[in-house]
Amino acid sequence: MRALINHIRQSLSLKLSFSVILMTVPIFIIVLGILFEQSRNTIKQEAIKRASSALNKTTMRAARELSIVEDAINTNAWLVVNNFQPDSLLTFSRLIVQMNINVNGCSITTEPGIFPQYGRHFSAYSVRSGDSIITVKEGDYEYFEKTWYKEPVQQGVACWVDPFDDYNEGTLSSTELIASYSKPLFNKKGRLLGVLSGDYSLPKLAKIITANKPYPNAYFVMLGREGHYFIHPDSTRLKNQTIFSLTNANEHPDIIALGHEMITGAQGAMPVVVDGKACMACYRPIPGTSWSLALICPNSDIFSDYNRLSYIVIPLIFIGLIVIFLICYQIVATSVRPLNQLLEQSQQIAKGDFSTQIKPSTRRDAIGRLQNSFVLMQKSINKHLESIQQVNNEAEKRNMELQQAKKAAIEATKQKTLFIQNMTHQIRTPLNIIMGFAQVLRDNLKLISEKEKDNIIGTMNHNARKLNRMVLMLYDSSDTGLSEELACNLDDVVEFNDMARECIVLTKEHFPDMPIKFATTLPDDFTIHSNKLYLMRSIRELLYNTAKFSDKENVKLSISKTETTVCFIVEDTGPGINEDVQEQIFEPFTKLDSLSEGLGLGLPLSKHHALTLGGDLKLDKDYRKGCRFIFELPIR
Repeated sequence: MRALINHIRQSLSLKLSFSVILMTVPIFIIVLGILFEQSRNTIKQEAIKRASSALNKTTMRAARELSIVEDAINTNAWLVVNNFQPDSLLTFSRLIVQMNINVNGCSITTEPGIFPQYGRHFSAYSVRSGDSIITVKEGDYEYFEKTWYKEPVQQGVACWVDPFDDYNEGTLSSTELIASYSKPLFNKKGRLLGVLSGDYSLPKLAKIITANKPYPNAYFVMLGREGHYFIHPDSTRLKNQTIFSLTNANEHPDIIALGHEMITGAQGAMPVVVDGKACMACYRPIPGTSWSLALICPNSDIFSDYNRLSYIVIPLIFIGLIVIFLICYQIVATSVRPLNQLLEQSQQIAKGDFSTQIKPSTRRDAIGRLQNSFVLMQKSINKHLESIQQVNNEAEKRNMELQQAKKAAIEATKQKTLFIQNMTHQIRTPLNIIMGFAQVLRDNLKLISEKEKDNIIGTMNHNARKLNRMVLMLYDSSDTGLSEELACNLDDVVEFNDMARECIVLTKEHFPDMPIKFATTLPDDFTIHSNKLYLMRSIRELLYNTAKFSDKENVKLSISKTETTVCFIVEDTGPGINEDVQEQIFEPFTKLDSLSEGLGLGLPLSKHHALTLGGDLKLDKDYRKGCRFIFELPIR
């Protein structure tokens, strides 16, 4: 042992090696610890993104399911009001359930004494039972105090009420937990007639929500406005228990905080401890409701791969330290060898051998050669490093190009999927209405009055026009449509005032009650040469968008003329377009509201028509009262 210690003391290589190890090991451990901590934070952030993405998709899927019920109720509400008779209410109640698979039940309840022959109460109720639908006039019971009736009447608007057990004192009953979308019904004089409600099965919603879990042991929780559990893996907590009643505030302040965040409609992510297990909770409200959905992900799932990796990395650390020491010793020994040679030469000189001379660093002794070799080595290394750096830069540039191409491909796929989903939804709704009413006419032709037939035919005609408009827009945006547009004839004689009036008439077919003002500074016989078809499509689309999104009170089309152009100005009063999205409205398939009607093609096609005709379509950003579009056309 003493010999080993003496050897270490006499060996400069070993001393330097131990010194380097003593300096590098703490740094190595600190860097490794920071790397592990950063890795843990990175995994945590990625887990939050993954959970948030899954939660967002699930929330939107749930919102789409609920929106189908909303569409069914809102679409038929005006028909119910226009045909507010006992027999008609029974028919519409059954028809809504029959035509909408998501609607589990439908009730049309009236205000006290609306139908004197039935006394104080009248409730038409249809419920889906297996493959059949049961429709009855319910027995008398005080439904006015039921949440699904009282809440929309108090608010004066349609709303989703908290899920409830559909047991009541009426004729039909069910133990299944349901949620209701209830809409108050008012006649043209503003008198409350009753409430139209559509029921949706909570077990079905729970099955949809729980179908997409990012981790094996993750689960979803849905809370009502007061913190009641409506979706939870533990069925004993449903409906009658709240997140606050089951939690000790002193022991679990994180759960209480999560509950308050959810019932106030906030969204985000926070760490919580559930049943003694550390978890990450991501939460957000369900659009259009007062409910909030949370995704609970156990940390044991999130960090499972990270924990397994630790058992492998720790032994590798010890092996790495030994390898570092051996490499360090070899490097130091090699580096010290020129000094040993200098020592040997010095010892020879001390013995009297003057043939060997110790030269300064400017001469060719061991230190000088080491310095010169280092200079040459450094130059060589710098040269190679520049070459390697250039190669790395080229590789990084190519990688960035590949990443951009990959992102573009992913975005294109996403846009295609969103477009197909939106197109399917937008076409399916009017098509379902047409098919539904066609079935009604087929099955009940002799039982329907002429007035009801006119209403049904009008509705079918309205939705058929909507379908025709969407199909025409799809064709115009296709390669064939764009090719036809580029080859369009610009020799049509266009009478602007007559064409504008025709566009207003065609717009009123979709919005019969919409007042549209018209003003022109041109004489009626003023004409130019252009393509009337594409010009009319553009002006009609601008009027249609204005009528759909404005306050429906002050819509105006005006025509003015300059020395070189004719300007069609379509303006309205209403919410307008936010500044942060004004640059996006002319992009194809762009919708400012994902739940609104339409394909996001109207303005882009109008812009394209304008450019094809030699003009332009602009949004007046200085107009603050609503929205104003200016369609400029050159005078030929």
